[in-house]
Amino acid sequence: MAEDARFADADPRPLALRAEDEDDLRILSSLVQDAVLTGTDVSHDRQARRLSLLLTRFRWEDATDARTQGRDYERVRAVLVIGDVMRVVSDGVGRDADTVLSLLAIRWQAGEDGTGRLSLDFAGDGTIVADVECINLDLRDVTRPHRAVSGKAPQHPE
Repeated sequence: MAEDARFADADPRPLALRAEDEDDLRILSSLVQDAVLTGTDVSHDRQARRLSLLLTRFRWEDATDARTQGRDYERVRAVLVIGDVMRVVSDGVGRDADTVLSLLAIRWQAGEDGTGRLSLDFAGDGTIVADVECINLDLRDVTRPHRAVSGKAPQHPE
């Protein structure tokens, strides 16, 4: 049995990124593509104006090296925090521990004066929409990487 991966096997530090504009958001969205979570891993704090998700994300930034070196693909627990949230609406997203969600993308629709709408699109047509004052997202790895259980990189039919 292969042992768990270590930070030393890839980048020296866990990922910590902030998205403050559309270019940043595209990068962040690509790094959380195929992250999985349960319905209970989503938290909206109205008073703090924050939407938080506890993800198990595929380490896309390490996938090429893992494939080239013939080692296991990795996943890592990460927290995605969306700030300056004015309103959250979900459609087709179960909020219980038995519901497993797979995040496909985060999309931005600009509004007036820097405001806009972030859409978190999940497999199976589920969506969480956050009306926000601006693009303000933080993504931070919070555990050591571990071997991806499936042993495979996620695939998307073209």
